[in-house]
Amino acid sequence: MFPIGDDNQGRSTTPVVVYAIIAINFAVFLFLQQAGMTPQGEKFTYGYAVIPYEITTGKDLNEPMLVPGLPPVIDPRTGRREQPIIPEAPGPNPIYLTLLTSMFMHGGWLHILGNMLYLWIFGDNIEDNFGHVKFLVFYLICGLVAAFAQIAADPNSIIPSLGASGAIAGVLGAYLVMFPRNRVRNVVFLGFFITTVELPAIIVLGFWIVLQFVNQYTSSFEHAQGGGVAYMAHIGGFISGLILCFVFRRSRKAAG
Repeated sequence: MFPIGDDNQGRSTTPVVVYAIIAINFAVFLFLQQAGMTPQGEKFTYGYAVIPYEITTGKDLNEPMLVPGLPPVIDPRTGRREQPIIPEAPGPNPIYLTLLTSMFMHGGWLHILGNMLYLWIFGDNIEDNFGHVKFLVFYLICGLVAAFAQIAADPNSIIPSLGASGAIAGVLGAYLVMFPRNRVRNVVFLGFFITTVELPAIIVLGFWIVLQFVNQYTSSFEHAQGGGVAYMAHIGGFISGLILCFVFRRSRKAAG
């Protein structure tokens, strides 16, 4: 089940902040990260993503580092088994700015397309209710809370964390509270058949956050340095959105 649209009845403004955030994310991915296709783009990605160890110690890791806890991998060029290495690179000064820069970076095309689709679907109604400036503040706060949640889960990790999903999870949390009955269109894959179905937001987003908790629980049995999806960032962002929507929303427009 994959969301592709929602009910926008009652929306009265153009979501200019949502559009601007989407544009900035694609600009950063294409022009600064260079879609992960060049050494310079890779250097930017590793330098400006959030690394928990850098935030907790204030030290900028700028040299390649071995990843503890992971089994050796085979180097396709030499055929030798080697320990995984992260090509750490210099970041901003102060290094804490990565808490902000990482919100506008992504690890690949599927990562950015999925995140921006969710923001496009669910962000417009929230921006319409909050107003443009308040929505931007809300979005950034949720992203910061998400980053700190992921750092708290493994403060000594040297695995980079990046992406807008933590901030977008905050948007999903607010949407669940404010528009639980809105119909969300979903693509459903049934073997070789593909169809669409409309479900209430409370079911779609409720299933999404439950899945994040389940994935975080199962991933806790694996070594934290293994990397992968930042489920704690999703959980932290979502919970912050649930709470902050009561501060930012206009009650006269709240649905549900």
